[in-house]
Amino acid sequence: MAMKIDLSSIIEQMQTGEQDAALTALQSYNKEHLGELVLGFLNRELQPSCLLACLETVRILSRDKNCLDPFINRSAMSTLARYAGIAVASTATPAHNKPEEGQVEGEGGEGEDVEDVSSELVKEASPPSENPDQEVIVEALKSICNILLHNETGQVVAADLQLIKGVAERLKQCHDPTWNHEVRFFDLRLTFLLTALRVDVRAQLAQELHGISLLGNQLDATLGLCWPDTLETARAGLEDVPPEDLPPLSRQQTERAMEILKILFNITFDTTRRKVDEEEAAEYRRLGAILRHCLMSHADGEERTEEFHSHTVNLLGNLPLPCLDVLLMPKVQQGSIEYMGVNMDAVNMLLEFMEKRLDRGHKLKETLLPSLNLLTESGRIHRETRKFLRSKVLPPLRDVKNRPEVGSSLRNKLVRLMTHIDTDVKDCAAEFLYVLCKESVSRFIKYTGYGNAAGLLAARGLLRGGRDSGIYSEDEDSETEEYREAKAHINPITGVVEEEQPNPMEGMTEEQKEYEAMKLVRMFDKLSRTNVIQPMQLGMDGKMRELTPEDMCKLTHNPLFQQEEPVNSDSENDA
Repeated sequence: MAMKIDLSSIIEQMQTGEQDAALTALQSYNKEHLGELVLGFLNRELQPSCLLACLETVRILSRDKNCLDPFINRSAMSTLARYAGIAVASTATPAHNKPEEGQVEGEGGEGEDVEDVSSELVKEASPPSENPDQEVIVEALKSICNILLHNETGQVVAADLQLIKGVAERLKQCHDPTWNHEVRFFDLRLTFLLTALRVDVRAQLAQELHGISLLGNQLDATLGLCWPDTLETARAGLEDVPPEDLPPLSRQQTERAMEILKILFNITFDTTRRKVDEEEAAEYRRLGAILRHCLMSHADGEERTEEFHSHTVNLLGNLPLPCLDVLLMPKVQQGSIEYMGVNMDAVNMLLEFMEKRLDRGHKLKETLLPSLNLLTESGRIHRETRKFLRSKVLPPLRDVKNRPEVGSSLRNKLVRLMTHIDTDVKDCAAEFLYVLCKESVSRFIKYTGYGNAAGLLAARGLLRGGRDSGIYSEDEDSETEEYREAKAHINPITGVVEEEQPNPMEGMTEEQKEYEAMKLVRMFDKLSRTNVIQPMQLGMDGKMRELTPEDMCKLTHNPLFQQEEPVNSDSENDA
């Protein structure tokens, strides 16, 4: 359908001499008109050089989100999909989706007729599969990606055209040497955009197109893996090389792997909130084994490695918790970190990654919480993981002179987070330490101090002590000689031995003490009535509840406090 351009308006703007307005109008007109002309060319038989030039033009024009109108209709998107080799056709085209005027169906780079295709995938309608023009495919893929990124209508049309089916068909060819890095990468980038922007496409890829298996195979092929044992991976041709000695992944491998990890994250984000059947669990465990290999691999450069590991950790957090045992499955080898007879290389790598993010201190909610949550849940469900983490984070307590939040150990850093301004950050840090203490209130207070622990304990109704209902082994909490000697003198609020302070009530009579207590109650009452503070009290259920005016009244009329004022009133006034 030809565009309707208001030429009189453009001429009028030029005649007024307003250069900026005229320039904007001309640019918009020129770009959109050029887009119309190029699309008309793409529906004809073209020489390869002309075809590539037209697609390059579409790619450049599609970068401007204000000039996308020619490209977001069904006809234009179908044309680009054919040149990208991902077109899908149906036996019946709904009336509201009839091709627009000027569309020539079936004319791609090779003149293949779409009408001859039944109801499934059109075989690559642009270049023939035996010798595809991959430059053409890449330019078309880039154009579609630009359109999806900038325009919601384009996203709707792409979903309606079932482009995810076309790209999934080519993703199945993960071991086919025909396709170069750029085709593979932009297939993945298009899949990522579709799953990020369209919930329906996300569900379709995960369920109908078996996305976990499809993308797991793609990641396997990208990393060049082999499987020497069940759920145990190695780099093909380097099976006997320890993980730390493996050569870094190439830049192209890392780029494609990260796109796959992002797509998998999109289609698995709700996995932990639902039950998975036996077949799904097997797929997730296989994926978990591949992710363990990602965690132990390095990319070309420290920054790229950290980004790669970050995407890996994000995805591991989406896996069903029982499937995380694959992190512990590899046999203990020379150079491995062993604990209780289990290979802890992956868990140790997660711990180091978490501490690195913690030390950086930048955007902790986005950067730290995925790894911290993953370690928390792994420790909760796997005994060996919890014991290993506790040996690293909460070793036997020796320092009883410094507060738990003071110092440079990992325990000190995490305790400091328990009073962080961001509620999610402080809750996550407290939960991690609480799990390492086997959800024992007394042990939790021992390592963090009651003041730091109060937030989590109040939220769980455990301020009176006790224990949560977690299932943990009954191992003893070993105490060091230093802790045993100082235990009786430790202030439970701060968690350290403090110097003895003079007793402020020393020398007071009982009457003076009662008078001071009563004065304090009245001060709290006044602050409460003026809404300066909200007094709370500990309920029988272990949770804090509001101290009502009736409660305050009971306190102020307590017979124990109804005493005559003491004789030496001078000292009381000074107080």
